[in-house]
Amino acid sequence: MKKTTKTKTAKKKTARTSKKAATGSKKSVPATDGNGSSTKPAVPAGYSAAIRWLFEHTNYEQMRIVPYNERTFSLDRMRKLLDILGNPQEQIKCVHVAGTKGKGSTCAMLASVLRDCGYTVGLYSSPHLIDLRERISIDGQIISHADLTSIFKAIQKHYDELDSKPSFFDIITAAALRYFADQAVDIAVLETGLGGRLDSTNVVEPLVCGMTHISLDHMNVLGKDVEKIAREKAGIFKPGVAAISVNQESNVAAVLDEVAEQVETPLEYPGREIDFSFRFEANKELGPHTRVSVTTPTSRWEHLAVPLRGEHQAHNCGLALAMLDKLKAHGFVIPEERVIDGLAKTTLPGRMEQVWKAPRVILDGAHNAVSLKSLIRALGAHIAYDSLVVIFGCGQDKDVSGMLKEISLGADKVIFTRARGNPRAEEPEDLISKFNEISGKMSQCAKNLTESLALAARAVSREDLIVITGSFYLVGEAKKHFSELAEKRGV
Repeated sequence: MKKTTKTKTAKKKTARTSKKAATGSKKSVPATDGNGSSTKPAVPAGYSAAIRWLFEHTNYEQMRIVPYNERTFSLDRMRKLLDILGNPQEQIKCVHVAGTKGKGSTCAMLASVLRDCGYTVGLYSSPHLIDLRERISIDGQIISHADLTSIFKAIQKHYDELDSKPSFFDIITAAALRYFADQAVDIAVLETGLGGRLDSTNVVEPLVCGMTHISLDHMNVLGKDVEKIAREKAGIFKPGVAAISVNQESNVAAVLDEVAEQVETPLEYPGREIDFSFRFEANKELGPHTRVSVTTPTSRWEHLAVPLRGEHQAHNCGLALAMLDKLKAHGFVIPEERVIDGLAKTTLPGRMEQVWKAPRVILDGAHNAVSLKSLIRALGAHIAYDSLVVIFGCGQDKDVSGMLKEISLGADKVIFTRARGNPRAEEPEDLISKFNEISGKMSQCAKNLTESLALAARAVSREDLIVITGSFYLVGEAKKHFSELAEKRGV
């Protein structure tokens, strides 16, 4: 199960490509748009054309109103899509992570440790910040233009066999699974996109499931109370498949426990069935940081440094360690020294990421009230500053009032804006109007990120901090802006 050699990978890829070519439905039914008319787009010739083809499909990530039902989010449709690709989900081992906040962090830590243990690791995450290909990577290397285009062409070749047109997320998820199977990864780490029960990733049979903290998010889709959201997230539980959850609020834990019992999923919590503790400390080597300890009948990890900043990351790290422990029962070898080194190598763009030094600019994709509260606490614990200027924009499907309340408690000045690429974004004027109802702190509107940064730069001194948050769309736009600025200035 150790790292696959290039020769072995090539042999597996050839065999599976042959199998894929032979796979197909006996009866071809043209894909339709629901009105009976054929909707087969032209075969993408190159990467740019392939991406245009992908975005011709319904993208629920960018829709203001999303009907959440088994027709809109169809796992049967997803399974048929995978069938024309040779059912790659049956050819890979994987772990599956759902939750509201912390999925990306948990997946990043899992992937980093497994990679350091010598395994070839596929990582599927969302959303991306700059390049769509960021969502699909193996051992830290994102999928190539050629490989992604090739998989899209494979889908196109058998498009007429689909009863209905797949969504944007269906296709990119299927592409990830096909790529991981082609490259013969030892294990894939899969992050859900939306919810869990009807998410496109929920076609896999994982070795272990993970559940991060659950709170209000995507309320117009998943439900307006946290219990409904928890029930949707728990939809990833499978009979007999071990599941681990971080400590949850009592009402959320009750839902998870109920679903686990119904499905016959063995569910455990670090801090309940699993011995778990953490502490905050500071030293010269790491500065302010958190350490965790996790003990199970088969593992004993004591005082391991959490690689990502913030107390909330201690819980995500505990979850990742408990999931790694479950993988031991499936033959994975997880030496303690490799866990320590793997955690230390964890990187996660767009989370407490400093992208500029003067003035200091931090990016964080905190996209709900709980995440913003954790961000502001983490800033206070890990970074010294005099004044905090927050550039904020968010989607209409968020708990806007809750997010604004947390900002009012932590920021000294707020600049409201909207991401250029988010059609679901709240208007800055609406945000500032709601903010002024709950806070008398300084606030301004800006029509775009560039204008926001100009306002922020005039408002800060050397010891102040600018934080851009509220939306991954906004954070992605900012990351691209500062990357291009650094390249231009040769930084």
